[in-house]
Order: sequence, then structure tokens, then C-alpha cells
Amino acid sequence: MPTETITLPKPGTYTVDPAHAEAGFVARHLIGTKVRGRFAEFSGTFTVAENPEDSTFEAEAKVASIDTSQSMRDDHLRTNDFFDAENYPTITLKSTGLKRVTDTEWKLFTDLTIRGVTKPVEFDLEYLGEGPSMQEGKTVVAFSATAEIDRRDFGVSFNHSLLDGSVVVGNKVKIELEAEAGLAE
Repeated sequence: MPTETITLPKPGTYTVDPAHAEAGFVARHLIGTKVRGRFAEFSGTFTVAENPEDSTFEAEAKVASIDTSQSMRDDHLRTNDFFDAENYPTITLKSTGLKRVTDTEWKLFTDLTIRGVTKPVEFDLEYLGEGPSMQEGKTVVAFSATAEIDRRDFGVSFNHSLLDGSVVVGNKVKIELEAEAGLAE
């Protein structure tokens, strides 16, 4: 069976379209319910190099923009128990390497900074391709990336437990990034 060939984006600097991007996360609550959240204010740029593995990516999320669809939880997540938005207003992500697995699957190596703590995090990156933009004569590229972290590695160590010893919030957090981007003008 023939495999589909995907054309990689042409070299240049691309700006993530905030209307078509999301920086989200999934964490376990109590015995296993998944709580999903996102950062409404997320921006990023990436530079595609002639050699695609030399490409770079940088992104930033505003902690105060956290949204889990539950305002009381969002307010708690902004406190020192979790993200400490007052002292650490941004979460940043900066690539340190990129490795091709296939034309559409890549490993994105990054430095992730949360609460002033920077740790290496490896993302599974899927390049979704290139297509026409809503703006005539322009094109966009799209990608999706996921990784899993232990929140305690970044100083997010709130660990309230119930009478039976079970924890309120799981330590493993899945990060999900979705983005469309266009060439910067």
C-alpha cells in the first residue's frame, strides 16, 4: 500500500494564529475523572529551516487565562497551591531539537518552564500539512503535539488527600497543543 507524501512547509518564520490554536491539559481528579483545561491566551512562533530538523519553536501561555469551565477551580489553579500566577505569569516552551520519525511524525524536544522551573520535555509532534488560509492568497500549516509531565517536577505540588488517603489531583498531566500558523509578514 503506497504511503502519502506530505510536503513540509517552506522555510521561514510562522506565527501561530491564536484563533486556531490551543494549549490544553488533562489531569486526573479523585479516582480517575479527567479534568480538561486550557490557556485562553497562547502565542507562538516557529522557524522552519532549510534542514527541517534545524527548525525551532517557541510558545507562551498566560497563566491567568486558565480555563477549566469551572471558575472556582480556575481561581484555585491561579494560586500558590498550583501555578502561582501572581509570581509566575507565564508558562514558556522553547524547542531544543527536532527529530523526524516519518514525514508527519516527529519528536519535538523542548525546555518547558512552569513556576520558574525549567525541565526538558519530549513531545510527540504530528505535522498535519499545509492548506489554504481563510485569507485569500495565503496558506497555513498545522500541527498537533502531546507530552506527559509530572506536575511535581515543576513545583506544582498541591497534594490534598481525602480521609481514605486518595489524592484529589493526579501527578501526571497530559499536555495537548494544537495550532495553525501562517508565514509572518
